[in-house]
Amino acid sequence: MASILELAQSIEGSSIGLAIAESSLAFPIIEGIHLIGLSISVGLIFLTDLRLLGLFLRHVPLNDVLHHLRPYVLGGFAAIFISGGLLFWAEAATLVASPPFPFKLAFIVLGGLNALYFEFVIARQPAVQNAQHGALPANAQLAGLASLVLWTLVIVCGRLIPYIPAW
Repeated sequence: MASILELAQSIEGSSIGLAIAESSLAFPIIEGIHLIGLSISVGLIFLTDLRLLGLFLRHVPLNDVLHHLRPYVLGGFAAIFISGGLLFWAEAATLVASPPFPFKLAFIVLGGLNALYFEFVIARQPAVQNAQHGALPANAQLAGLASLVLWTLVIVCGRLIPYIPAW
């Protein structure tokens, strides 16, 4: 743990880390971009998940929902990834010491794996591709439920970071 903390301190103490952390505008602007990207991508993922569960847009074919929302979800994730990296750069030591942070990262990985499994396995199954309206197969519904839970946990853990600052 000490070597991870030392590495985080050197990242945070770098010229870019210090510039972001000490700027009166950079950090809040980057954080705003992070939150906007989060709102767009996770918000649209929640709509997709609700469609997978048959609770929203039941009369819209799943392929249409996926096709139309995917570019915005991916764009939101690009904004989250870049801004999150910059925020980490400015607060690496604080984040590494924060108990919710590793959980947030773990839930991000699990959410990403769930999304990849859905995209490359479940969504390509004939029963899912041919579903025009209404309920989808159980595995698609389970992927939607898992996504809702995992991305909610990412957000909760992210919001806990400032309130639970150290182990």
